[in-house]
Amino acid sequence: MRRSACLIFNPVAGQGDPEIELGQIRAMLEPEIDLDIYLTTEEIDADELADAAVKRGVDAIIASGGDGTLSAAAAALVGTDIPFGIISRGTANAFAAALGIPDTIAAACETILQGKTRKVDIGYCNDQPMVLLAGIGFEAETVERADRNAKNRFGMLAYVLAGFQELRSFQTFNVEIETEDKIIKTTAAAVTVANAAPPTSVLAQGPAGIFVDDGLLDLTIVAPVSKAGAIAATFHLFQTASTGTAVERNDIGYLRGKQFKITTDPPQKVVVDGELVGTTPIEVRCVPAGLTIFVPTVEEEVLTEKLEGLPNLTVELKDTADNGE
Repeated sequence: MRRSACLIFNPVAGQGDPEIELGQIRAMLEPEIDLDIYLTTEEIDADELADAAVKRGVDAIIASGGDGTLSAAAAALVGTDIPFGIISRGTANAFAAALGIPDTIAAACETILQGKTRKVDIGYCNDQPMVLLAGIGFEAETVERADRNAKNRFGMLAYVLAGFQELRSFQTFNVEIETEDKIIKTTAAAVTVANAAPPTSVLAQGPAGIFVDDGLLDLTIVAPVSKAGAIAATFHLFQTASTGTAVERNDIGYLRGKQFKITTDPPQKVVVDGELVGTTPIEVRCVPAGLTIFVPTVEEEVLTEKLEGLPNLTVELKDTADNGE
């Protein structure tokens, strides 16, 4: 029996030609999947379309657009077993990068066609679904600065440029973080709570490795005392993200937990999955295995033998046809 899926497509995402990109997706998927296609508009967002699809009882939901579109569609699927296909066409494509999904249309479609799924955690920030992360302070300000025109002109670089602009107006705030077993008070320039985060989300990279299926959230506190320190701390986080190692600076702290209650003085802007949602205080909690996503089928090569490089090595293959005579 043929598979069917609801495709939610954001025509204003990214920098490509939406008609060509939708045609490419259809050409790859429609030979094997019956697609029910819906386009987002200014009036109808991806979460409404995904909600309606869940109520109709679809086999799968595929979303194509930027990180905002993907997060909005994913929100409707939390707690259902309906698999979610991701075709990134945005600026940052953090969603795909964090979940290990290819960010080209062809490879993303191939991932969906293979039909392999895995369950990943999802977070809630003040009862709003959060697939990637919540940023307080520096991260939030940066997203606000990287507006649509800059994103279209500079792509990923828009976020980096916005970050350097932000460092010029570097400010710290008092923060109180309440976990299940303790209350932490400190001064910070940024606090990030990540369920999943790509290396480009530099301020989330305190711990070594953010696991998207461990039932825990990763909190990183960046607390430099000067602009120069802020630049150094950000660069250090970029390096540790690239190498997968934990930070080793006194002005960066991190911890893991199932939930956090965060209060700041003065109140700070909060960004969830790239969208500005309001100000602190926030409560963030993890829902283990809350979302089912299509993932690539990676054939892991298990090395059972390594002989190359041994001195004076010769290997002679025996003629197995003689065996058993």
